[in-house]
Amino acid sequence: MDKFSAFLLPFLCFFISLFLSDADLTGNSSDPGLASSFHSLCAQLIEPNGYFCSEHTVQTKDGYLLALQRVSSRTDDLRVQQGHPVLLQHGLFMAGDAWFLDSTEQSLGFILADQGFDVWVGNVRGTRWSHGHISLLETDKEFWEWSWQELALYDLAEMLHYIHTVTSSKVFIVGHSQGTIMSLAALTQSDIVEMVEAAALLSPISYLEHVSAPLVLRMVAMHLDQMVLALGLHQLNFRSDVLVNLVESLCDGQVDCNDFLSSITGKNCCFNITRMNFYLDYEPHPSSVKNLRHLFQMIRQGTFSQYDYGILKNLVTYGQFKPPAFDLNSIPKSLPLWMSYGGNDALADITDVQHTLEELSSKPELLYLENYGHIDFLLSIKANRDIYDHMIRFFRGGKLG
Repeated sequence: MDKFSAFLLPFLCFFISLFLSDADLTGNSSDPGLASSFHSLCAQLIEPNGYFCSEHTVQTKDGYLLALQRVSSRTDDLRVQQGHPVLLQHGLFMAGDAWFLDSTEQSLGFILADQGFDVWVGNVRGTRWSHGHISLLETDKEFWEWSWQELALYDLAEMLHYIHTVTSSKVFIVGHSQGTIMSLAALTQSDIVEMVEAAALLSPISYLEHVSAPLVLRMVAMHLDQMVLALGLHQLNFRSDVLVNLVESLCDGQVDCNDFLSSITGKNCCFNITRMNFYLDYEPHPSSVKNLRHLFQMIRQGTFSQYDYGILKNLVTYGQFKPPAFDLNSIPKSLPLWMSYGGNDALADITDVQHTLEELSSKPELLYLENYGHIDFLLSIKANRDIYDHMIRFFRGGKLG
């Protein structure tokens, strides 16, 4: 399970209250009209800091209504935005707010806007900023029938298509954690990669065989994914108090959880823990049990593949016994890639990053930070100069036209 956490964990660690629920506790709504005004990300986090922000809704091929925000600097006007478009793709149990949780000098979303980029903020299905489904309610089992596979091939693909259409330009992608799995899977598809100019991946993940986080390893050993399935759950919502003892039982006598965050993500050097309560106002967001199951499959099978339904359903779905793999070698060699990873990241392990690099046909630009942990890449108080300055230089130098 050490791998599933590569995504769940960035913020699972923030609250000692773990809950897997099928109830309608997401704070989401299937009515797009309720996602306006104060209930929007623009109104809550971006506009109060003086930035121009507009809300957009994108419908996926399977009927989900996703929220996109478009952000420009305090000195620009969205109507005459001239910068190159960049899409920020969040990780598991997070949403677009993750890029705006610190000061305007420290948060990547604000920094890119101030640097003149046309910033677009993605929010996948099931998160509180997105708007439900055209026909399904969040209380319906079918609403949660998806994993990161659909997030990559439907959600990310449709967001890129929308931005590409509106701006008439190829798009830069920035992903963190599960956002990098989505990006790497999507970039193996020719119809998606043709809309992308370059990609920057923070804590890049496609293989998860060397996760070292002790609490994650404990979850794997206890077959947490199968326990959840046995309960008949479909939605994962970590904002309830119900099953607090689940975390306690995972730690009890087996894992040292005194430093709960480190037991999940690795030691973070530069994370501002004094802002924890503020972060918890926004994180975590819901995800699906099927997504958890898919991540566990990656852990146990050591693969970067589509969802494994079992032999019989695989034959019906894919026409073969095993699910098709996402072929990293098919990502065009001509596509500029940039990756930043850390020596203390217990989720995106160095060995697994190397595995990803070996399968790519290109040679990405790399930034290794020995003392950085998994959350540092998103919330380090020094990330501006340690990481983001390098990323911005890559985008400006790697722009193809």
